[in-house]
Amino acid sequence: MRAVPLTQSQYPSSFDYQALLASGRGELFGSGNAQLPAPPMLMFDRITQISADGGEHGKGYVEAELDIHPDLWFFQCHFINDPVMPGCLGLDAMWQLVGFYLGWIGGPGRGRALGVGEVKFTGQVTPDIKKVVYKINLKRVINRKLVMGIADGVLEADGEVIYTCNDMRVGLFGGTTEAVGG
Repeated sequence: MRAVPLTQSQYPSSFDYQALLASGRGELFGSGNAQLPAPPMLMFDRITQISADGGEHGKGYVEAELDIHPDLWFFQCHFINDPVMPGCLGLDAMWQLVGFYLGWIGGPGRGRALGVGEVKFTGQVTPDIKKVVYKINLKRVINRKLVMGIADGVLEADGEVIYTCNDMRVGLFGGTTEAVGG
């Protein structure tokens, strides 16, 4: 039986792994709207906090976690005998969270990464790390005909900030409020 999408007032402020998988199937925000990728590209195990008025700028905040295990798929191939999580996967996780936030606030359409202003890597995620935490601070949210979020984010590995991203941009496209052809 297919799940009925929630309305904005019913969305929780945290999501477990099963809810993230439901999002990947298009069941959380409704068909044709924001959804997360399915495993193995889903890059977090749970969203521990999400709020519309939190964060450093008061425009929204998302925090999510990924449990690190030595048998994660990317360690097997990146690199042989020198396993490290690709930095692009951490960046993609942060884009995923911005898109999820836009769906959570009720924005219609499918999420697409639009760019990033600056990314810095000062460490790496290796198999000995236990937990990655992503922290996303929304700076600007547009939820009209154009649906877009601009955010800064960090990736922490066992409590140490090792990635920083400024001005990540994600948009939602193809929603029911978007003009035909536009």
